[in-house]
Amino acid sequence: MELNNEGGKLTPRLRLAMRVRRLRERKGLSLRQLSERVGGYSHSYLGRVELGSQLPSEALVNMLDEFFDTDGVLVDLLEMAHDSLVADYSRKFLKKEPEAERIQVFTSSLVPGLLQTPGYAHALFRKSLPGEAEDGLSGLVTVRMARQRIFERSEPFPYWAIVDEAALRRPMGGSVCMAGQMRHLLCAAARPRTTLQVLPFSKGAHPMLGGSLTLMTLKDGGTIALVESFKSGEGVDAPKKVVELIELFDLARSMALTDDESVDLIRGYLKEYEDDDDS
Repeated sequence: MELNNEGGKLTPRLRLAMRVRRLRERKGLSLRQLSERVGGYSHSYLGRVELGSQLPSEALVNMLDEFFDTDGVLVDLLEMAHDSLVADYSRKFLKKEPEAERIQVFTSSLVPGLLQTPGYAHALFRKSLPGEAEDGLSGLVTVRMARQRIFERSEPFPYWAIVDEAALRRPMGGSVCMAGQMRHLLCAAARPRTTLQVLPFSKGAHPMLGGSLTLMTLKDGGTIALVESFKSGEGVDAPKKVVELIELFDLARSMALTDDESVDLIRGYLKEYEDDDDS
């Protein structure tokens, strides 16, 4: 079977699939034998990976890299496959995220990606991409969770998030999912150099209704921006335009609740979701 997509071009997913199959065949192993050698992952799962119909987990790829002694090649291919799931307009921007010196984000209807739980992210992708297979959804969640490793730096960086109250009210994934998300936000708000504010309904209209804005300060001191709306987005690096976007962020910040008031509001929503779950 040729592992090509419809356009005849090998995708990162299919390159990974082909490489795993070739490595197994060079070892003279069947899928069942490989399953026994790499921790009991089912042969049917491994078969789907080799056909390119399912992306492997990070744990499996790490184990395969170690078993085949491929020096991280499979991990690199998996990262490329995950990268291909990211929207074109944001891919270049997000590649700079791990080295950012400061991140400021405003979201008008969703919890920021760097603050989402796996359950929330999965529920979001399932609704926003109704035609996507479960494997694709899981891959997108994996990519989003991997981005959150930025908070594991030895020296915390400034992260400032302003969230419209609509993001807290919208029950993404149900009450249990939202209760977990509220707890996660409270933990995030307690992290060093992290600021979390809520822009409440009581403030009425604001200049960024229906969209989101991320400002990223780089090592050279420059700032770039990503503006997103429904299924579209735009990276911005022109200084004059970036300054205009910074002004919008500052305006939203001036309208938002204080840190302590925001935490109190999130706690209120947490109680509501917990009560809903008990009822």
